[in-house]
Parts: sequence; structure tokens; C-alpha cells
Amino acid sequence: MRLVKIPEEKYDEYRLNLMFDCYKWDPQFLDNNTVAKHALVITEEEHEEIKRITEAIDKETIKAENFLNKNLHMAKPLALPKKIYSELKKMENYNPEKHVRLMRYDFHPVVDGNFAVSEVNSDVPGGFAESTLMPQEAIKAIIENDEKSKFSFINFGDILVKSIKEKIKENGTVFFVHCTCYSDDRQVMQYLGDKLKKDGYKVIYGAADHLRFKDKKAYSILSGNECEVDAIFRFTPLEWLKDMKPKFWDGYFDTITTSCNHPVAIFAQTKRFPLIWNKLEKEGISLENWKKYLPETIEVKKAKGKDGFIFKPACGRVGEKISIQEACSKDEYKEILKDVKRHPKEYLAQKKFISKPVTDEEGNEYHVCLGSYTVNGNHSGYYARVSNLPRIDSNAADIPVLIERSQK
Repeated sequence: MRLVKIPEEKYDEYRLNLMFDCYKWDPQFLDNNTVAKHALVITEEEHEEIKRITEAIDKETIKAENFLNKNLHMAKPLALPKKIYSELKKMENYNPEKHVRLMRYDFHPVVDGNFAVSEVNSDVPGGFAESTLMPQEAIKAIIENDEKSKFSFINFGDILVKSIKEKIKENGTVFFVHCTCYSDDRQVMQYLGDKLKKDGYKVIYGAADHLRFKDKKAYSILSGNECEVDAIFRFTPLEWLKDMKPKFWDGYFDTITTSCNHPVAIFAQTKRFPLIWNKLEKEGISLENWKKYLPETIEVKKAKGKDGFIFKPACGRVGEKISIQEACSKDEYKEILKDVKRHPKEYLAQKKFISKPVTDEEGNEYHVCLGSYTVNGNHSGYYARVSNLPRIDSNAADIPVLIERSQK
């Protein structure tokens, strides 16, 4: 794994191309540039190793969530929001073959030379255009300066679109559910929508409450687009849906309309998922690969007096509220600890791994989070971010992932 710099004289054009041609509408977070000045290059051997681990863990995740869906009493330690937990029994008709199952596993290189997997983005992982179009632009920018290297990448966008098309009729209607006030959500939806429209599919963009459900089928109520839809692509997190008023979100749980992702994703999305692994294994659900790569995870109260544990919010996203002290301001760190004390069931304690930074040609160190996608159980591509701090959060920069072919 190494960093290859985008040539300085080409970087501004590269960044502009991402913004105007590649759906990168959020190149900035506050005062921070979130477009990395490097590409992350992994070897074919590293790619094969990550692919193997990803698919092995994904197989365990899918088995576990299907088991939990039929044995809801075992999901109580997950401490899911009460409004959501009360709807889970509606998922009895869930048929994995009907839906598209998309997940992203976060890999981190660690100091012992291996990888740690910090979590799975099971519900609404993003980064689609960044995983597909950003590598294309990076190869254009760096190939002249590194002609001896042969780079490739996995076209995640094509794989995901193909999986949707396989589940619905030709020229069908796909409804993209997202938070319509956020451009960073719309850019993800627009990228996929434009690809499907080119193939003749009808695309509707709307919020979660723009769908209604009748006889367990989804219907758009948007003016000019009133119709039954053939697929739902949901990019609004489940834990956000529960706060919708009036309550129009419960139909997502028992709909027979093809979905990506179906709410069955909630079991693995909560970071408290590892807290029931021992019980699942007693029921014959192996989680040996998960246990090998995920750091030890325990209840907050069990971490009292133990060294080397950090706290993570059960429903956290984008690295928010993770208590890595050297990556937090003093005030933020204190606030996290206060919140953990007040709401211990909304957090978990996880053994801290020591991230091994990747160094560029100039000696600058960056911590890496390499997201590895699966679609319906198969490895499907990468989305990565880098930071000069060991916590990968909203300040981190998106970086393209390239695979370096062996020189034989």
C-alpha cells in the first residue's frame, strides 16, 4: 500500500474535473479540502487479501442478520431505538433474493502489519462516484508521471447498477430516497440515477415521506410522478426515519418492492452488533472471521477500569463522537465522555487499534480507512479516505483507490 501524488501542476484541474464531471459536489468541509492530493495504490496481492476477508465477513453478516430477523428476542441487547424495534416484526416476509444487499467494510492498516476492520456500513453506505469516477480521473492525471506502473480499479458503479437491473423489469421505475436538503446526499443519488436513465429506466428523486405503501407495494406521491415504483434505493438512514412526522416510514419494513437496502440492515448497522456474537455462535452462526479482524468490543460498563478502550456511538456515522483522545479537542473529548456516562446503552467500548500511517514521497504521514464494498455477497470495489489524525471523520479527504498490477 502506497501513496502516489497527483502531479502538482495537474491537481487543480483534477479537483475541478471531480466537481463538474464526477459528482463531487462536496470538495470542502468547513475550511478543509476533502479531495486528497494523492491516490492510494494497493498491490494485487493486497487486493486479493482484502477481497477474501471482505467476502468471508460479509457471508457471516448476512447469515447473522437473517437469523436475527427470525429470532428477534436475540436482538434486544442491540438497544435499537424503540420506534424501530417495534417495527421489526413486520420483516417476516423478507426475502433476500428479492432485494439488493449493499454493504461497506472499513479496513485500517495497523502497526503489526495486518488489517483491522473497525465496522460495517450496513445500512446506507455512500461514496459511489468517488469509488468509480475518481480513480478514472486520477489515472489520467498520474499516468504520464508513472508510466511503468499499470493501474486498474474496480468499477463499483457499474456493478451496483447491474445488480439493480437484475432485480426489476426492463425500463422500470426506481425511486431514490434521500434527504433532499443535502447536496452531498443528492450527488450520490444523481450519479446512480443518471446511469440508470441512460439505460432507459425511469428515475424519481424524493424524500422518505414521498412514498406511500399499499398492499405492501411502494407508490410515489410526487406531483407529476404519481405511480407504483419497481425499486426503492434508500439513502436516508433508518434511525433518521423514525423521527418523521407524521409516521409514513413504517411501510419500508414489510414492503415487497425491491429495496436497496432493506431495513434488515439495521442489525449489523448498530455498532453494538458484536455484543451478541457469542450468543449467535451458540446458535450455530459462525463469526470467526469477524472476531479475527474486529477489535474486542464490550459494553461500556465492562470497560470501566480497563486500559486501551475507546467509546463509539452505536448509531454513529462518519467517525462522529469516537473518543480517540489524540484526535479530539479537549472540549470534544470531555463532552463525549459525559455523553457516554449519561447514555451508556447508546455507546460501546472497543479496544483501540494502533493505526499504521502510510507515508508519501515527502515523508508526510496519513491514516487510511479503506472501505471495501460488497453487493449481494460479492466484493465490488473500494472507497477510501485519509487523514493526518487517527480518526477518520468529516475532516478526512476522499482518495481514489488504484490496484497496481504485478509487473511480470
